[in-house]
Amino acid sequence: MTVPVRDRDGSLCGIPRVAVDAVGAGERAGFFAKRSVKAASKLDLLYLAIRMMDLTTLEGADTPARVRQMCRKAMQPAAPALTEALQKVEGFRPIPPVAAVCVYPLLVPHAVKALEGSGVHVASVATAFPSGQATLKTRLVDVHEAVEGGADEIDMVINRGAFLAGEYQQVFDEIAAVREACGAAHLKVILETGELGTLDNVRLASDLAIAAGAHFIKTSTGKIVPAATPPVTLVMLQAIADHHARTGEKIGMKPAGGIRNAKQSIQYLCMLQETLGPAWMTPELYRFGASALLNDVLRQVYRQYTGRYYYDKGYSLD
Repeated sequence: MTVPVRDRDGSLCGIPRVAVDAVGAGERAGFFAKRSVKAASKLDLLYLAIRMMDLTTLEGADTPARVRQMCRKAMQPAAPALTEALQKVEGFRPIPPVAAVCVYPLLVPHAVKALEGSGVHVASVATAFPSGQATLKTRLVDVHEAVEGGADEIDMVINRGAFLAGEYQQVFDEIAAVREACGAAHLKVILETGELGTLDNVRLASDLAIAAGAHFIKTSTGKIVPAATPPVTLVMLQAIADHHARTGEKIGMKPAGGIRNAKQSIQYLCMLQETLGPAWMTPELYRFGASALLNDVLRQVYRQYTGRYYYDKGYSLD
């Protein structure tokens, strides 16, 4: 069932409201946790998961040196000792770079310089990340600084206070303003689903973000628990599918936070394949926001080639 979304004052926002069957979404999402993948396909999915990852450092103690270190890892995800061991394996394919690194606006120029010519994107959080609690003018300055520094992707957070107060038009207008400020940079809109309360709200926030111009919709900042969950991700994927069916436009998706092992990443990729299809099985339309995920995926890659695990000290600790 769909009904027009109204602001608290009764004015129309122009977005249809879709009711979500929470029980059905949970059952459907749970189905993917039971899926098995043939060994021949598993290695391909692990490589794809690496190519879809965004490595992130968003701490108050971040330094240019730390950003440069993360950029090196983004370009060469496997540590030298692990790479050397894998190169001795018959049929080994080089480990690909990840999709992007994500940093605060102040550190964007350092990431741009470190990644020059690599093909790895530079993303930056903006709009008073992670709370979004600042004036729109201040949040737009944040965006302009990141774009001027060279970021080609902007991760914005929606104003959850306005959303939960029913001020949907305000949320829509703010996303649209940020999209305009991005210029040629791609906009990923973070819903912070752990604060939205219901799957109905997740669906509505997804539809608002897409209608306002998001290139990607993203679950979480990684600062709130719960972050990405299978039911939430499924609802967001369905919003993208419905939009594509209406318009033909492809919107990207990024589950972020809480995806920590290779098995989970493969489950999410199965969900993506069966909900949106093979056209979305690309870093241009799907990302994992889970820096903690990379080492476990690399462990599984080594196991797929050799039948055993590489020793733990062979992986990056950052």
